[in-house]
Amino acid sequence: MKIYLDDELVFELTETQQKVIQNDIPEEEFVSDIKRRLKWVIMDKHDNCLSRLKTEWIPKLIEEGEKSVPLQDMDLAAHIFKNPNYKDRSARDKEQKEKKEQKNKP
Repeated sequence: MKIYLDDELVFELTETQQKVIQNDIPEEEFVSDIKRRLKWVIMDKHDNCLSRLKTEWIPKLIEEGEKSVPLQDMDLAAHIFKNPNYKDRSARDKEQKEKKEQKNKP
């Protein structure tokens, strides 16, 4: 079994690995079970990230004087991403690195 993402091979289960899993999961349910598990892993990551985003940003939006925010999660996320103060992980890491470098300069 090969798992691809955007046409790139990400992971491959050998036949023996598949049989190990099929020791617990019936062969006829194997593919659907693996798909369900992959979806769960990705959506669990999404849900945890969304929770952290909301925990961080709802107080910031209130502090900025916003009177209301979207109630639907994806609408709220889109609203946050439009905020001029929003920085994604890469931007925050870069900013942190630059601050650290400035601090360490003589």
